[in-house]
Amino acid sequence: MIEAARLVFFPMQPKILLATTVRWLAGARLAAGFAKIGCEVDAFAPDGAAMRLSRYLCAQYRYDVFAPRSSLSTAIAKSKPDLIVPCDDRALSQLLSLAELDSAIRPLIAHSLGKLESYPKLISRSGFIAAARDLGIRAAESVSIESQQDLSAALARFGLPAVLKTDGSWGGDGVALVRTQQEAFDVFRRFSRPPSRLRSFARAIKRRDAHFAMNVLKPRKSSLSVQRFIAGTPANSAFACWQGRVLAAFHVDVIQSQEGNGPACVVRRIEDEDMQRAAERIAARFELSGLHGIDFMRDASRRAHVIESNPRATQTSMLVVCGGRDLLAALIEAATQSRPSQRPAVTERETVALFPQEWTRDPASRWLSEAYHDVPWDDPAVLRAGLAAQPRPAVSLAHALGARLRQGHAFTTWKPSRPSF
Repeated sequence: MIEAARLVFFPMQPKILLATTVRWLAGARLAAGFAKIGCEVDAFAPDGAAMRLSRYLCAQYRYDVFAPRSSLSTAIAKSKPDLIVPCDDRALSQLLSLAELDSAIRPLIAHSLGKLESYPKLISRSGFIAAARDLGIRAAESVSIESQQDLSAALARFGLPAVLKTDGSWGGDGVALVRTQQEAFDVFRRFSRPPSRLRSFARAIKRRDAHFAMNVLKPRKSSLSVQRFIAGTPANSAFACWQGRVLAAFHVDVIQSQEGNGPACVVRRIEDEDMQRAAERIAARFELSGLHGIDFMRDASRRAHVIESNPRATQTSMLVVCGGRDLLAALIEAATQSRPSQRPAVTERETVALFPQEWTRDPASRWLSEAYHDVPWDDPAVLRAGLAAQPRPAVSLAHALGARLRQGHAFTTWKPSRPSF
């Protein structure tokens, strides 16, 4: 029955395995995007992940936090994908580790990601910045530190404020803006030592993520770096590349972000030669394949400075707006030598309010009506997961559904059969 469903909906199409270790909605949105261009989409995700709710999946495989590489290896063996797409940094790390341990799977991972030997420098925050600067890319200078003496030297060189970062963190975690030397020393001590058992358990419960509890069993010391602070506004690029060549890119200015160093909530599509050139040079230097992203800070003169790399799919990878190319279709065409369908632009507007980020940040935000609100109306279970992610009394599910009906839209109810392992 399962195979029959696959033949009906995805005849002889490329198969994608999306890999995530977190609950984010972005992975579920990628499932819809790949399915709409004619791909067969499987998911490797933990229990409770929004990705597992998507109606666009054909099969799903459980990520086991206590046996990550074993569960990933099993998922790859059963799915037999043409391409693996990591959706978060931890999933990327698990793929790279598995490639080192399993010579049979390594070629597929290399096919999906590009030159694997490039990744240690790519995922090192200071190493990546040094490589970008060597390429002539405008990038915020960064140095690795191991001691308070190193920190003092970096602060003397860069001045204050400065930014302290840990490798292997994402989504705003492990990043701190420090304005005084004492604050820098305090953050250095906090970042340098593994979190306490109590803090790890508390974070595991609050975020419903067992990875934090694992810190109790296997404390991990992170590499630290200091980066020169660039005063300005954030921007970022998402791009598809193949064997070192950029196929399509989507550049945005961040109009609104979550508090602190959190993810973008509202973005505006732009054309920027410096951002495009940075993506092209970085893809070529590291011989990358797949979906990638770069974060920038735009200074007072509107010049974009690279601040870090996101070597995996990002939350804007699936967007197609006015004048922009479909990153997913460009990747599949190059990777599989097939002719995928092209998704039309979802809006003629250049400004997009990302769901559920902007709604959870401010349910009364003007951007929810002025920008295109990127709500997954075609994937109701994923929509419900987004609405439940951070309940707000001012905006309920009923209110959202009512607004949808007032706009003259209807939900589709078809949901393919999908096995779960």
